[in-house]
Amino acid sequence: MPDLKLLSPATLGTLELPNRMIMAPLTRCRAGNGYVPQPINATYYAQRASAGLIISEATQVAPNGIGYPNTPGIYTSEQVEGWKQVTNAVHAQGGRIFLQLWHAGRVAHPSLLPPNEILIAPSAIPANCMADTALGQQPHVTPRALALEEIPPIVSQFQQGARNALAAGFDGVEIHSANGYLLDQFLQDNSNQRSDEYGGSVENRTRLLLEVVQAVVEVWGQTKVGVRLSPSSSFNDMRDSNPTATFSYVADVLNQFGLAYLHVIEPRIQGNVTIADEGKGLDTKFFRSIFQGSMIAAGGYTRETGEAILQDNGVDFVAFGRLFLANPDLPKRFALNAPLNRHDRSTFYSSGERGYTDYPAINRESLG
Repeated sequence: MPDLKLLSPATLGTLELPNRMIMAPLTRCRAGNGYVPQPINATYYAQRASAGLIISEATQVAPNGIGYPNTPGIYTSEQVEGWKQVTNAVHAQGGRIFLQLWHAGRVAHPSLLPPNEILIAPSAIPANCMADTALGQQPHVTPRALALEEIPPIVSQFQQGARNALAAGFDGVEIHSANGYLLDQFLQDNSNQRSDEYGGSVENRTRLLLEVVQAVVEVWGQTKVGVRLSPSSSFNDMRDSNPTATFSYVADVLNQFGLAYLHVIEPRIQGNVTIADEGKGLDTKFFRSIFQGSMIAAGGYTRETGEAILQDNGVDFVAFGRLFLANPDLPKRFALNAPLNRHDRSTFYSSGERGYTDYPAINRESLG
């Protein structure tokens, strides 16, 4: 592949990217006390600044939105200052970075939340899976269904998170409406059994996402906002009775905003696991005929399969997660068709430098 489309320049929203390789959002559980990004986080992201665009790990917009230990937030001044270290370091290396705005909803766990904070969700239905806590895995608990008057403050939290991301020096934001977290919980009818204007019909279940998108666009403008969806994932106990109808409606109605992109997780990915049966579900090619803007595909892509979907005009950009995690200089390795470092799954959600900032970049010795 002498002329990889993956390595060709492209425009995403108003950003000029040097390549079409996106670093996917990857939870790494290495924020400090107060869920504040640390210098080690700045090092990690700066090492990967050769990506066309980095999308940060999921970052909670509220104290009751924490889904895992030591994930960063974007709701305090200390967190904003911590993120400034990251954006400054990435920009110093010539990179570009979006912040992923996130609320875990029912997937949070009481042990992770500050005193007096409670789990919230569209309906009082617990996720039938295990929660990752500082004390190991524990069953999820039943959340409290949001009252109607409590929903506008959720929109405001996303909007304030967008403002804080702007103050922290990011180049844009991605709204996390995937993987069974709060916005996805509203979209899918196994977790949303409301009977008011935020439940029932697909139009009602999509209402919160659209309100959040509008609020974030008011801060950033249309061309610096993306949305992530996982239409085929059962991760975090998610299901919908008619995913084709639900997600085709979502993709179509998002066209009104002129967003920077739609980021779709392929059926073969369930959370952080690649499954063998990858043929079932709604893939990026399904959405290509519905969504009118740029599209990012995520889902266990390699150099070869990522290039193939670009050449097929199935998407405009390809997101790589575990490959960027283990190969900070992934675009260079793809350009040289060089060997790749193997990721160490045991360090995905641990602490410290091991499996985080110690993956080596390529050099002459490693080429032989």
